[in-house]
Amino acid sequence: MIFGVLTATLALFVWNRWRYDIVAIAALLTAAFLGLVPFGEMFSGFGHPAVITVAAVLVLSRGLLNAGVVDAVARQLTRVGERPWVQVTALTVIVALASGFMNNVGALALLMPVAVWMARQSGRSPSFLLMPLAFGSLLGGMLTMIGTPPNIIIAGYRAEITGAPFAMFDFMPVGLGVTAVGVIFIALIGWRLIPQRERPAATGELFEISAYLTEVRVTEENRYVGHTVFELMRELQGEAEVVVVGLVRGERREPMPAIYEVLRAGDILLVEADPDSLKTLLDVTGMELEARLEEAQEQDAQKGRGEGRDSPMGELALEEAIVTPTSRLVGATASALELRQRYALNVLAVARQGVRLRERLDQVRFRAGDILLVQGGEKELPAALSELGCLPLASRGLRITQPRKVILASSLFALALGAVALGWVPAAPALVGAAVAMVLVGLIGPSEVYRGIEWPVIVLLAALLPVGRALETTGGSQLIADGLFALGEAASPAVMLALLMVVVMLLSNVVNNAAAAVLAAPVGIALARSMEAAPDPFLMAVAVGASCAFLTPIGHQSNTLVMAPGGYEFRDYWRMGLPLSLIVIVTAVPLILWIWPP
Repeated sequence: MIFGVLTATLALFVWNRWRYDIVAIAALLTAAFLGLVPFGEMFSGFGHPAVITVAAVLVLSRGLLNAGVVDAVARQLTRVGERPWVQVTALTVIVALASGFMNNVGALALLMPVAVWMARQSGRSPSFLLMPLAFGSLLGGMLTMIGTPPNIIIAGYRAEITGAPFAMFDFMPVGLGVTAVGVIFIALIGWRLIPQRERPAATGELFEISAYLTEVRVTEENRYVGHTVFELMRELQGEAEVVVVGLVRGERREPMPAIYEVLRAGDILLVEADPDSLKTLLDVTGMELEARLEEAQEQDAQKGRGEGRDSPMGELALEEAIVTPTSRLVGATASALELRQRYALNVLAVARQGVRLRERLDQVRFRAGDILLVQGGEKELPAALSELGCLPLASRGLRITQPRKVILASSLFALALGAVALGWVPAAPALVGAAVAMVLVGLIGPSEVYRGIEWPVIVLLAALLPVGRALETTGGSQLIADGLFALGEAASPAVMLALLMVVVMLLSNVVNNAAAAVLAAPVGIALARSMEAAPDPFLMAVAVGASCAFLTPIGHQSNTLVMAPGGYEFRDYWRMGLPLSLIVIVTAVPLILWIWPP
């Protein structure tokens, strides 16, 4: 029965129709009702130290980002010059080091705008930088226990079978060797294998917003005088795609007027509309076309595609942002979420896999990886995007760092790492303590604590840990291990480790890497028992394999996030990912056998 539950779960993960945390909860419920997981232990995963540690690391990552710790390093990247291999090396090394100590998606989110800026300054497509950046974040996660959820999970499994978890830097010898070799390959050869996509998404011309901003005047006799913007928009709904993005009334300039603003004669509305919708607007409402501020619009368009912020209204900002897999936008529409009313945010355009969508915006259901052109107040827009779970792209600037905050955040983080490394305090309480300290000193706001945690990942881990335990208690993991052992019965430990690593790598390319680690760790332990060997090398092989999702864009969030801005296709990933995976196996297996002999 456990194999039936796991097969269905993996199939649903691959199908990707439902979010992975929902699938994991369904798997847990099914296992419980089938008697595979005792009802009293169903929710034990929510209190598991591995789950608490992952949540604490995510909060600490938000604190380090808020303090500008990584910004201070990323700022130096703008000085590395324009040679491709130098840019690739610098970005990959920095993101790998950052990912070793913080959430790798957070490190990628910070450096991705820098990579896009560097590519555009060099006149190249961002595609040659973004995939190396994503792969570098995966490699760097192998450096420490907190670098990636699989390492935390594997450390927890070791604690259950030996009484002592892997320490903070036990992953470093193998992880550092694999990361170093991987970075060298990416910097010298790997980036040359990536197709140089010259799509609009890659050249910064995806959103030609200057062709869509127009001014219309409310005439004296117009029937909308005395009516609200909401009434105007409601009448146009279903007939024209029009967004009111500004209002000029005499000397008053109001960016993003309230939807219940009452229109007056002589008002000038700044609207965003394509030519057909603009014609419908004029025909239906009787408003007149005002002289377009072509020069101002052209300047604004240039700003909106790169470093600028201001709109023709003077106080609005245009941002390109990416919808993350955990964003609340996924599966919803702009109208359903009431983005204008609740977040003072306009979605002006949506692009998917490098192509601007031409369907009506109120009918677009957002997907992970979509690029949005959004407009909002200069000061409010960053907070709105953060709350919605969207990452700013090319227009994001590095914040001005405050040395006091950088030192304070770094010190708290280093203190927690030191306490864990020296064995004074277990990882979960030490990292939770550091996270609470960051809240108390003002590095993280109380509400940011909850926004910083990727709850789908937490639910996934908490739900699958009892299922993974059921795989072990029912003898399922031993059965799989016996099959692998029979397949390579006469093989050496090196071959068995390589075989296990390949299986876990393939699994992590189609399901979440944390899920791959949860499901594969019991198999690794059982395989060690079958070979009458120590479990450590097999657990390390699972940890490395689960962190190497280089073949598909769906294996890890980092791969998903660079797909649209890089203009990549599904098949592009294996071009660099396959040789990199082989290099990881060839490097990791000897290192594991040397440092953790069976």
